[in-house]
Amino acid sequence: MNSSLVVFNSLTSKKETFKSILPNKVGMYVCGPTVYSNVHLGNCRTFISFDLIFRYLQHLGYKVRYVRNITDVGHLENDSDYGEDRIAKKARLESIEPMEVVQRYTLDFRDTMTRFNALPPSIEPTATGHIVEQIELIKKIINQGDAYEVNGSVYFDIIKFNKKTPYGKLSGRLIEELIHNTRSLEGQIDKKNPQDFALWKKAEPEHIMHWPSPWGEGFPGWHLECTAMSQKYLGSQFDIHGGGMDLKFPHHECEIAQAESVYKKSPVNYWLHANMLTLNGKKMAKSTGNNILPDQMFSGENKVFKKAFSPMVVRFFMLQAHYRSIVDISEIALEASEKGFNRLVEGIKTLDNLVASSITSEFDLKAWKEKCYGAMNDDFNSPILIGYLFDAVKYINATANNKQEISTKDLEELKQIMNEFFNDVLGLKSDEKSIKLSENIKLQGTLDLLSEIRDKARNSKDFETSDLIRDALAKLNIQINDAPKGSSFKIK
Repeated sequence: MNSSLVVFNSLTSKKETFKSILPNKVGMYVCGPTVYSNVHLGNCRTFISFDLIFRYLQHLGYKVRYVRNITDVGHLENDSDYGEDRIAKKARLESIEPMEVVQRYTLDFRDTMTRFNALPPSIEPTATGHIVEQIELIKKIINQGDAYEVNGSVYFDIIKFNKKTPYGKLSGRLIEELIHNTRSLEGQIDKKNPQDFALWKKAEPEHIMHWPSPWGEGFPGWHLECTAMSQKYLGSQFDIHGGGMDLKFPHHECEIAQAESVYKKSPVNYWLHANMLTLNGKKMAKSTGNNILPDQMFSGENKVFKKAFSPMVVRFFMLQAHYRSIVDISEIALEASEKGFNRLVEGIKTLDNLVASSITSEFDLKAWKEKCYGAMNDDFNSPILIGYLFDAVKYINATANNKQEISTKDLEELKQIMNEFFNDVLGLKSDEKSIKLSENIKLQGTLDLLSEIRDKARNSKDFETSDLIRDALAKLNIQINDAPKGSSFKIK
């Protein structure tokens, strides 16, 4: 077990040495998608980031229970306590059952994450599957005096809670600032304080998703589900809670308050947040058209990019940035990642066919291995790790060209380490489609060069060279077409 892992804890805003509550075991909860539409690329970046973290913790030898929920009720528009349920709205617009919406987009989400080679979580609970647990949690919060019922709805009393336990410790927002900046909003007249948030909402007659409760027919608040499910599967205190940076406030802040109300202790030791993904320098948003779905990238059927990019290239692109940094996705950046990914894959293939050439090596394998682990132990720094993998590829290629030497022992260990970091930790795999595309680009460049050489030969009346190129290509079923402005070719 490697004990030198350091993680950036959003709760303390600093890096801390990671120590699990139980020896050799980790409990990790990550907020999953709200399944009312196709999963967008920004969400995928978050889940790929935590897939990397999940993989590396397992690689270090931890037994990880990874819980990632599916939100299938309670997430209202504007992430607030008013408006329509996002899933119910989609169901109403399409005249189908809400659970049809949930099924369709849950399958889409799982299929997309599979294509990104993300490992499935240990448990994938749904909000609707844990209504009983959420109702019981509300009862406990009411018994603690931190919630109140009004007209069939139940709200968490932030002002009262804050007198006992400070609210806002994760986001750094003071209660006084929240009071000052809060506007009175529609649908909040039942609240004692505008800052209070819903634990249970009364279902109006037109609301199609509702359940019986001690307070009447209704549905749970969005923040409640994660507290109920994380406590059920990971206990009242667990190691890691993750999610997108946009969930820090109010979602994760409310989770902390709910748990602290009932259990009188901080529910999570390490809060980890993945940063956002932008597109061509701007925030991704369906409303502005600056948006692209994963499947549109994979197929090339979009108006954003000129060509398709494979799931492995997109994953590699995301891992080339640290999970806590904003990363901008563009055609130039993706093309650079595609070239880098293919170079890495080709290097590993060369390594597989490499033959030991000496009893000693000209590469300090031990120091390189320590650097790789040092990168990942420094808050899962995948871009630095990738840089070290490219250093190894340079050595591999030099050895293949008889410019460097490697021993049998080091060769076998290098193969194992490269495979572990490339496949097991980074979650990458050989991408035949991308490699074929790369080979086609190389073929195109080679033919363009031969055409240029042949044109020069013809212009200088070197017909022997000109005919030699034409006849050699013809044997490969590549036809040269001569024209006044230069030669072109056609692959039969």
